[in-house]
Amino acid sequence: MEKKINVAEEIKAELEALGSPEKALHLSRFFKTGKGEYGEGDQFLGVKVPEQRSIAKKYAYAGMDAIKDLISSPFHEHRLTALFILIQKYQKSKTTTEKENYIRFYLSHTHFINNWDLVDLSCYILLGHWLQDKEHTLLYQLADSSNLWEQRIAIVSCMYFVRQGNFQTCLAIADKLLLHPHDLIHKATGWLLREIGKKDKNTLVDFLHAHYLQMPRTTLRYAIERFPEEERKKWLKR
Repeated sequence: MEKKINVAEEIKAELEALGSPEKALHLSRFFKTGKGEYGEGDQFLGVKVPEQRSIAKKYAYAGMDAIKDLISSPFHEHRLTALFILIQKYQKSKTTTEKENYIRFYLSHTHFINNWDLVDLSCYILLGHWLQDKEHTLLYQLADSSNLWEQRIAIVSCMYFVRQGNFQTCLAIADKLLLHPHDLIHKATGWLLREIGKKDKNTLVDFLHAHYLQMPRTTLRYAIERFPEEERKKWLKR
């Protein structure tokens, strides 16, 4: 009897073959995997992101069982590759029902989307696109979560709307997360505010005038990064 092919194991084997112990060590430090750090316990093979994208493209046909296997792995590259495959399936799906099923899968596995690159490389492409013509209540709920990564998903998903020139939800969630204690939320919020400023500087300046006194310094620095140097200095001296 012919042995049944395990697609998840094939993908894992290809990723492992591309791995580098030196790069894995570097990534473990870069993504703060030490005790008490935000990525505590995360494990790395040392595979470059373009290589993971290439494997995901090769295995775009993988079923949901394989994606579930990969996304629940302790290895970071397995989880990111799973997300790249999920994105392809979402983008190629022909029906709203199929797309909704992929979104439901994503939302039911957020506890595995547990580092900032996993969030940033998937959420706005999936959730942002899905919610473009729907209520954004889900993002407010995620912003109110006690899970750091769901909160980051809430703000970064707004990238899709911002790029369409729709700033309302992003500004509201930025306001909601403004006093968040974690630096990763400060950076994400500042990043999204900067993106708003690239589209409409006046909207960003209005938000800054209303909030800069309470705004974490990191958020402010990210938000004004593209301002002329003298203008940046004025904001930072206020």
